[in-house]
Amino acid sequence: MTPTNSLARPKRRARATPTCPSQPLNEPVDPATQALRRFRVIFDSVRTHFQQVEKLTGAGAAQLRALSILRERPGIRLSELAQAMDVHQSTTSNLVKTLIERGLVSTARDEVDRRVLRLRLLPAGARVLQRLRAPYIGVLPKALGNLPPATLQRLNADLDTLIATMHIDTAAAMTPLAEQL
Repeated sequence: MTPTNSLARPKRRARATPTCPSQPLNEPVDPATQALRRFRVIFDSVRTHFQQVEKLTGAGAAQLRALSILRERPGIRLSELAQAMDVHQSTTSNLVKTLIERGLVSTARDEVDRRVLRLRLLPAGARVLQRLRAPYIGVLPKALGNLPPATLQRLNADLDTLIATMHIDTAAAMTPLAEQL
């Protein structure tokens, strides 16, 4: 099946897994370099996961998340899907448009309020999800969800400090990571 992203990155060479995965992270270098290495490991893991999932399903990570939510909540509204995915409604609208064009999702007017559009997973969308073992959430959100609350609180505070030090716009917070990597 062809990838859904026409600007797909060239295939990367598979790397051998080091026998001691933490060795390069703990080499005696300055703390900024150690932190940078950790970000590289995380970004590489996320990118590799996205590539594997897209190869397996023929759908991108954001599409799979949307399909997974639609399977769990049939008849959901676009605004509710955006909220469940924690992304802008315009991003969700573009995503749903693609899913409709691919024949994975359908829309129907609400029976009570004809202005409301309800989204439903089509059988083709369900078949895409069947290629996965569980509901799709992504490797990083899953890992973050498994961290203890105190760890998440420290991590968020430290990342806020990093973001402030970089003097960067935070608008990307509402864009799926799959679209950023």
